[in-house]
Order: sequence, then C-alpha cells, then structure tokens
Amino acid sequence: MVSLIGLPPRAAVRAVQATLQAAGCPDADFDARELYRLATGQDSRLSQEPLAPPQAEKLAGLALRRAAREPLQYLAGQWGFHGLELAVGPGVLCPRPDSEVVCEAALACLAGAGPAAPLVLDLCAGTGCLGLAIKAACPGARVVCVEKSPAAFAYLQQNAAAALPGYTPAHPAVECVAADIFTYHQTLAAGAASLVVSNPPYLTAAEMAQRMPETAREPALALDGGADGLDFYRLLVTQYRACLAPGGWLVLEIGCAQAAAVMALGRAAGWQNVHSQKDYGGNDRVVLLQKNEFLGHNSIET
Repeated sequence: MVSLIGLPPRAAVRAVQATLQAAGCPDADFDARELYRLATGQDSRLSQEPLAPPQAEKLAGLALRRAAREPLQYLAGQWGFHGLELAVGPGVLCPRPDSEVVCEAALACLAGAGPAAPLVLDLCAGTGCLGLAIKAACPGARVVCVEKSPAAFAYLQQNAAAALPGYTPAHPAVECVAADIFTYHQTLAAGAASLVVSNPPYLTAAEMAQRMPETAREPALALDGGADGLDFYRLLVTQYRACLAPGGWLVLEIGCAQAAAVMALGRAAGWQNVHSQKDYGGNDRVVLLQKNEFLGHNSIET
C-alpha cells in the first residue's frame, strides 16, 4: 500500500479503496470512507487537511486489517441499529440492516398486545440489538435477552448498560440472562410473555462451508443452524409456545430461502396467523406466528 502521509482526504480514500478492491472487499468505496472517519474523526468529503503521520499510520493499519477481510463493524467497535449505537467486536454477530425489519415486525405485534408492561423475550440475543431496540420503542416493556456465548454475553451486558440513555451496569435497560435456549424454556412460566423474538443461527451445513471471509470471522455458534439450517426453528416453534399468552407472537428472522419451511414447522406445531414478511431488498426475512387466542382452539389461518 502506498504511503498515506501528506495525502489530502480524497486521495487517501482513493488509495485505501484501491487496496480494498484488490483484496476483493465488497463496498470498498463505503468502507474506505468509514475507515478514514475512524482514523481521523472527520468526514473525508468535508475535510481539506492532509493526513498527518499518526493519522496516516492509523488509516493504513485499518486498511490492511480490512483488506484481510476483518469485518468493518469489528474495526469500528460499534455499529448502528435502529437508531442505537451498539458495541460490537470479535465473538459476537454483527448487527445487520435486514434485522431492523424483524424489529419493526415485532413492534407492530406489540402494538396490539394487551398488557401495559408486556414481557418480551429476545432469544439468541447477541449484541442485544433486537431487544434493546424494542425497549427503546416500548420503555414500559420488560425485556429479557438470552445469550449462551460468554463472548457475546459480554457485549450484551455492555450494550444493556450503555446503548440507551439513563441506564447503567447497576440498572441495565434489559435483563441479561446467560443461558442456552434449548433448556431456558423450562424456566418460564406458562402464558407470561407477550412476544418472543429471535434471530437464531440458521445457516445450513453447506452455507457454513461457503461463508464469505467476513462472515467466517464471526462466531460459528451464532450462525450454524444444523444440517438443514432449521434446528433452532424446530425448537422455537415447539418449546416456546407455552410461555406466550394467548394471542402472543413468535417473531423469527430467517434466511431468504427458509420462509416456506419455517412456516410449515409453525403450522404443524399449531400456530395461527402464520405468515412471512420481506426485507427492504425484497427477500423473505421474517416469519410471524401467533398463539391461538382461545385455549383449545386449533384452527390455523394462513
């Protein structure tokens, strides 16, 4: 990589962009501008100052790490999600824009919920992006975020204490629970929750073997959904129905080719109002399932 010392902002960004493009990084132009901002604290499109040696060295270091396909989110150390800034880094899944559609679907379900202080469960919470965004929009909700990975749990706790104004480690925005969702359902009271939301691991074995270099840097625990990618959905539709109140919703992020399979699992397990929603790219991204409003009523609407 050429020396960046003394280069004006736009020239420095072009040099970084060329390095990233040569390494096969997608969105190299966006990433180069973001790396400039991280290194200098300035927007390259607004600044005129040439790079001083410390800034140039920092930018070059960041560019080489990104060229090695380290996720941009990890380099930044925090990332935006639904208006929140969340701590992120090695060991936790990066928040993605597509998941904001899951959050919006969950909030729409909550808007029709009965309790003034509904209980919301965010399973496989990772950074806590879904649960915290729901808490930000519904301050009266009691939100419990469940995460198994110790590395991811540390980010969850950090975000619970700092992502929303007015919260601290002693008084976090959401309740953080270190647990495996394959057994956590055994601790839940029947009919207590209004909403269960989850972005579970859903990559198939074939997809795990063909991950993009950036995704390969993220924890396999947050991605591997078993041979057919459906292991967690089988659990969620069968074991997390009892904890929901009648009329409560299960809202699931899915892979873009999984809508039919996940909806079939839901119908077989007795859920009603089973349907899917697309993300802003036009791909299937969310499956929603409602618990029967009347106990003993087994009809299913699709």
